[in-house]
Amino acid sequence: MNAAVGAPSSPAAGRRDSSRPARQMLAGGLGGFAIAEVIAALVFAAVIGWGWQDLLDAFVVTNGLMGLTFGLCGLVIAWHRPANPVGWLFIADGIGHATTAFGGTLAPLLADAGAPMTTQRVIGTLALAAWPWSIGLFLPLALLYFPTGRLLSPRWRWASIGIIVTAPLFVLEMVGSGDTIAPGLPRGYLAISSYDELRPLWTATELRNLVAFLLAITCLLIRYRRADEMGRRQLLWLLLASVIAVLFVTPWAFIAGTPILVLLAIPLIPASVAVAIVRYQLLDIRLVVSRALTWALLSLVAIGAYAALVALLDSLIASQVGRSAAVTVFVALIIAPVLPRLQHLVDRALYGDRNDPARVASRVGEQLSAGLPGVVAAIRSALRLPYAALIVDNKIVAEDGTPPDADALLAAAPQTVESRALVPLDLEYGGQVVGSLEVGVRSGESSLSSADRDVLALVAVPLAVAVHATRLSNELQSSREKLVSAREEERRRIRRDLHDGLGPTLTGIAFTADAAANLVTTDAARAHELLATLRADTRTAISDVRRLVDDLRPPALDELGLVGALRQRADQLSFRADGAFIQVDVSADGLPVLPAALEVAAYRIATEALTNVVRHSRATSAVLALRCGTDLEIDVSDDGPPNGAWRPGVGLHAMRERAAELGGKFEAGPTARGGVVHASFPLAHR
Repeated sequence: MNAAVGAPSSPAAGRRDSSRPARQMLAGGLGGFAIAEVIAALVFAAVIGWGWQDLLDAFVVTNGLMGLTFGLCGLVIAWHRPANPVGWLFIADGIGHATTAFGGTLAPLLADAGAPMTTQRVIGTLALAAWPWSIGLFLPLALLYFPTGRLLSPRWRWASIGIIVTAPLFVLEMVGSGDTIAPGLPRGYLAISSYDELRPLWTATELRNLVAFLLAITCLLIRYRRADEMGRRQLLWLLLASVIAVLFVTPWAFIAGTPILVLLAIPLIPASVAVAIVRYQLLDIRLVVSRALTWALLSLVAIGAYAALVALLDSLIASQVGRSAAVTVFVALIIAPVLPRLQHLVDRALYGDRNDPARVASRVGEQLSAGLPGVVAAIRSALRLPYAALIVDNKIVAEDGTPPDADALLAAAPQTVESRALVPLDLEYGGQVVGSLEVGVRSGESSLSSADRDVLALVAVPLAVAVHATRLSNELQSSREKLVSAREEERRRIRRDLHDGLGPTLTGIAFTADAAANLVTTDAARAHELLATLRADTRTAISDVRRLVDDLRPPALDELGLVGALRQRADQLSFRADGAFIQVDVSADGLPVLPAALEVAAYRIATEALTNVVRHSRATSAVLALRCGTDLEIDVSDDGPPNGAWRPGVGLHAMRERAAELGGKFEAGPTARGGVVHASFPLAHR
């Protein structure tokens, strides 16, 4: 849609755009011509002494106003969107109506002045033949091309061609009857002598006009169903004008005595089209359409009820109470409960379910299982918002609709562009902001209404829970991936150690054993040497196996248990790096049987902490304490003097990671009484 009215996107389009000033001048000239015709019509009317009623009876007021509005609105559209044919069609429409108004006053003036009959007949013919083109050709074509300036699809080209080809029939119907522009004037040149005999053709022509407008309306309905948010806003402008025009024009067509001034509602159509194409964000068109549709439906209900009650009560109570009074009372009683229901239906069509928060929450709940994109789409659809996006960690994780066009907002209302672009709403879970929901404001609104905010506040709670759950799920998946990666890295390390260390050693043992066996009978001394080498290589292989086993799980855990293994290790760490003795005490009585993974983690953290005491502190004593309650707690403290904040190294990182792998907590650092390392692991679920 934007391509039709926006900047050129190709070199050819750029060359065409270079003719924009010339087309603007042409639009200004043609629009000015229509305006000049209307002004001239008013001057001629003043010269011949016509009053207001004369102007109304000769349709000068209605045609003149239509000429002005269609001409001016076409000028505005063609000036700002010269590539859009709607503007040029409206200019032609305005010239048609303006020419009829101009000829309607010029023809009587020429007759009073005794102008040649040929001149009078030419002017009369032009005046009669000008306005039918507006109704039969230019207006339906403009509706077919609205708002993009292009047909809905190539198949609609045949509708356009059909309207163009059959348009002269309506002109002949209006001119061929021989009626004059005003009483007492000569007939035009296009009068058809056998006009009455062609009535089937004129009936077909009227049906043709009806079909043309029905095609245009059908095209607009299809466009609305397929359009994005901006396209629907544009079409709503035309819908509003059409509703008002129908409300005014319908009585004139069916009820005798209706003032001709109701036709003045028709100029609302070109005005709405101009706003829709050039400034469709002028105001909240949804709110206006909501009220207009409500009152239109209410008016139809009132008219139908009034007509039915008149027929029903005419013979019953007219003589006693008065028909008008009785009918008015009954109609009022009918409409009183109907108005709020109609308003609710129309508001729901335009604003969604914002007045029914429970329904919105239900729709959002139904989409929770489908994922965050479905939830965001449900929120936007339920409130008829142009755009909604869910942002987590400064990234858009789900969005629906079309984001607001900042350039269009700036052009529409520079003073409110910031408030009208996007409105963020924080999503909180457990007192923390876990994300934000950004929604686009409807066209013409400067901010979200209180009803919208109430609904969004309600759905923000389950949405925040969903965001938190999604984040936990992502973290769990990430942890699983890390575990798998760590497992594969460990397997790769073991394979490398077996292949590069133990494998060659065992291969050498096998070759040495074969060589010794071959030399036992022929060279006993050499065989003894090979056997000595065999024993040394075997011991090396055994050491490699033990090292691999120790890396997988400390054997002391299986031989002595966790407490015994820790005490053994504490005895081995009785001297500091400088050779000074350090007293290490272990307090770990009454521990229950622990899972293997937890035993290894506790052993590794405790021994690493004691090793750091021996290597890096100047302590004389250290205490290792293990306690079990709801958690397994490990404390390693020493009496070393403070030596500044600890800089995390490989050992501290390894201890912290071991605690995190099993859902535990880890803290380490200096205190006034010495260094402290504390780790805890939950036991309730184990």
